This record gives sequence, structure tokens and C-alpha cells, in this order.
Amino acid sequence: MLKVDFDACIVNGKKDVAVEHRELQYSEHDVVIKVECGGICGSDIHYYHEGRAGLSVIKHPLVIGHEFVGRIFHAPAGSELKVGQKVAVNPSQPCLQCEYCYAGKQNECQNMRFMGSAQFTPHVHGGFAQYVVVSEKQCITYDERVAANIMALAEPTAVVIHALNVAGSVVGKKVLVIGAGPIGALAIAAVRASGASEIVACDLSERCRRIAIEMGADAAVDPRTQNSMAEYYDNRGYFDVTLEASGAEAAIESSILATRPGGVVVQIGMGKSPVNLPVAQMLVKELSWKGSFRFIDEFTTAVKWLEKGIIDPRPIISSTYQYNKIEDALIAASDKNISSKVLVTF
Repeated sequence: MLKVDFDACIVNGKKDVAVEHRELQYSEHDVVIKVECGGICGSDIHYYHEGRAGLSVIKHPLVIGHEFVGRIFHAPAGSELKVGQKVAVNPSQPCLQCEYCYAGKQNECQNMRFMGSAQFTPHVHGGFAQYVVVSEKQCITYDERVAANIMALAEPTAVVIHALNVAGSVVGKKVLVIGAGPIGALAIAAVRASGASEIVACDLSERCRRIAIEMGADAAVDPRTQNSMAEYYDNRGYFDVTLEASGAEAAIESSILATRPGGVVVQIGMGKSPVNLPVAQMLVKELSWKGSFRFIDEFTTAVKWLEKGIIDPRPIISSTYQYNKIEDALIAASDKNISSKVLVTF
């Protein structure tokens, strides 16, 4: 066995995060990534503040982080991967043996080993560490000239591209994006790149509305402002497609009221359940209300889009911290008044 010493960002429980020194043992057949940069996601924030993310409860120390990129530190003999190559790492590890995987719905795999997740015990460690062992198929190489902080957004970009695939074509359509946090803002850029004729963003935060415009929205409205959404509710709705990225109950109701008959609402934001839905409106307008969860092969597409500049994620990058300041980074990422996407460098 080969080995390398490394530091890792570990959450032990509620408000208990530390940088710990560890030893990584790996074989000559393993792919080892030297991590360069990662993005803090909502699940990382929940693990820090609550010791859990939804039903996934931390039961032993967990290396957090599932949005990360790095360089090949070690690759097996005969591998197409070469030492020093820049790679984005797909955190999804579906079983490829269940009925959902066989049907091409790997994002629904009930045996999914998603990196940085406490769903299973033992937990599946994430990528907020100096060195990480991954499989070769998780590694997507990208152009040396593309900055790591750009490609660190590949995973959330894959989420929004999958949501667009769920929605269907948006070419020439009017699109509403509710919630202009990192996912909503990236969704705006993806919708713009996909040929929508008009994009309106809706968010409570002035900072997020400003970012929404930078990411490609034609307008950004505050739902609390009198009559800000009223014009979109008239005549039984205005938008052909609505992407709901906040998960708030009031926002979900708005998405149904603002979508025109025969339109599509895609629910991206998880939020809290249960929620009250205006079922009568959904019924009489014959709306399609669809869920969108993670991604399938859209991760590779996301890497290509970021590599080619089809999406520029820089407006959502709020700040960058060294990994040894992980608690400061998590606290900053938790404050939506100042942060969209907080990055961690290694």
C-alpha cells in the first residue's frame, strides 16, 4: 500500500467542525485526487448547524463537501488519466445494478453513495480534503486554462441542466425562476444559454436580484413589493416554464399562479414538507408539476459548458477561504445577506 499524509475538513456533529490530520492509504490501482478547490453547498451548512441534512444524521466524523475539483495525484498504470491533469469530480456513485440504474435514472438509485453524505453508515466521505480517492469514471478532465474556482461550480451547474432537461425545451419561451441563490442564478444562466425569449427572476434579497440580472435575467422582482407579481397572475398566468429553486411554500404557490395553462413547473428547491398546493389551479390550467433531483449524465455537460464559457458562474462567487478556516467559511456561507457561493481552497 502507498500512503500520503493530508488534512481534511470534518464535521463531528452540530456546530462541531475541525481540520484533522490523517493518513491516506491507497493502492497502485486507485485514482487519487489532489484537491484544489470546492464549493460549500446547503447540505454542508446543514451538517454544520444541525448535525444532519434532512434525514441524513451524522453518526460519526464526516468529511464534508461534494462540489470539488483537483489534479490527478496518482493514476493506475494504463489509465487514460495522467498525473497533473485537471479534473472535475462527479460526487455521484450509483450502484449501476438496481432497476433505476438499468432504466437510465441513476439519480434515483436507492443505493447511491453520494460523496459528503451521512445517508448511510458508515458515511460516504466528501472532497474537502487535500487528497481523495475516487473512481476513474468520476473524473472529468478539463482544459488547463480554466480556473479551478470556475470548475468548482460543475456540480450545481449539472443540477440546473438536469432541471432544464426535466422541463423540456425553453427555446422562445417565457421563463420564471423563483429563488436567485446559487442554484437559481445558475438556472438563469442555463435558461439564457438555452434560448429563452424572456427570463424573470423573483427573490426577497436585493443582492440576489442584482446577481440574477448579472446572470442573464431580463428583470428581477421582489415578491413583497405590492403588485410586483400581480401582472404575471393576470389572464391565468404568464410564463411557459417556471423553475422553483427556493422551496418556500409561498413561492411554490406563486409558481403555479404565474404559470400559464399548459405550462410546466419544475420544483428544484427542496424546502420543508408538507406544503399546501393550489391543486384547483393546477388542475384547471392543466399544468405539469415536476420534480428535479440531482443529475444523471448532465455532469459531463456542465463541465463542457463551464469550460467553453457557455455559463459564467463568477457573479455568484461571494468569497474564498483557505481550508484551515472551514468554520469561518461555513458561517459566511450561512449568511444569505452576504453570500451566494463560498469557495474553499486547498
